[in-house]
Amino acid sequence: MTTEDNNKQNTNPSQGEARAGATPPLEGQGGLKIIPLSEGSFTIDKTKLFVPFNEETDVLNERSRGSLLVEIQPFLVITSKDILLLDAGLGFFDSHGKLQIHGNIRKAGYQPEQVTKVLLSHLHKDHAGGVANPSPSRFGGGDVMNFPNAEYYLQKRELDFAWQTGAPSFLPDEIEPLLHSHQVHFMHDDKGVIDDYIHYEHTGGHSPHHQVFWIKEGNETIFFGGDVAPQLQQMKVRYKTKYDFEPEKAMQLRMEWWERGNEEGWTFLFYHDIKTPMHKGKAAGK
Repeated sequence: MTTEDNNKQNTNPSQGEARAGATPPLEGQGGLKIIPLSEGSFTIDKTKLFVPFNEETDVLNERSRGSLLVEIQPFLVITSKDILLLDAGLGFFDSHGKLQIHGNIRKAGYQPEQVTKVLLSHLHKDHAGGVANPSPSRFGGGDVMNFPNAEYYLQKRELDFAWQTGAPSFLPDEIEPLLHSHQVHFMHDDKGVIDDYIHYEHTGGHSPHHQVFWIKEGNETIFFGGDVAPQLQQMKVRYKTKYDFEPEKAMQLRMEWWERGNEEGWTFLFYHDIKTPMHKGKAAGK
């Protein structure tokens, strides 16, 4: 078993199951429904392994030197056209051998087969681990996409970079199914629109080919900034991180989005903020 395989299975099912689905659905003003799919809290150090962390019983200082506390939280967004999944989580399994993200979706009242689009900000393993189940024989074409009726949208440049770079940030076995699945739509442009209402933009910042999404329906705009805008607190202050590919650019983008989003009344979704999964900006004049 490789280090990466061990990381996939070395979970704390009781903690993950307790936290899964703990946040109730959040209704958008325009009828959109937002469902955070919390996978819990983890620590990560220079090994890049995600180790479950129970904030009630575990002590951060007892973890290895330099450990960071990270929360993982994909989202379902229900629109009039689609059931969208925003990033795909770690791909960990629960104590019954079932994918945690599948269990979280079912607890929210939906089925994984109902997901129609998977929007991927980038392919770091905490965002792409739930994409697919690789076949035992790599490149055998027998991989099973975890959302069989969904179309997957990702930057082709991001996949190329991830495949060339590999572990520990990217895991080839996780992303290999994307290379040959008919469900994948590769995006090549810096900006574009999917089905007339999902806008995307290639930003870089966190990873070289990171992208973000705006979901616009009626008078509502939902903004998903992936790991360039991962937490509410990072939006409020001039915050520069050492783990971003371009720290200065990422900070500037957060400042621009925060100002614009509050002026226009965006609903921000935060992938790494379980306590504050979303923030509604106050539109000017309201």
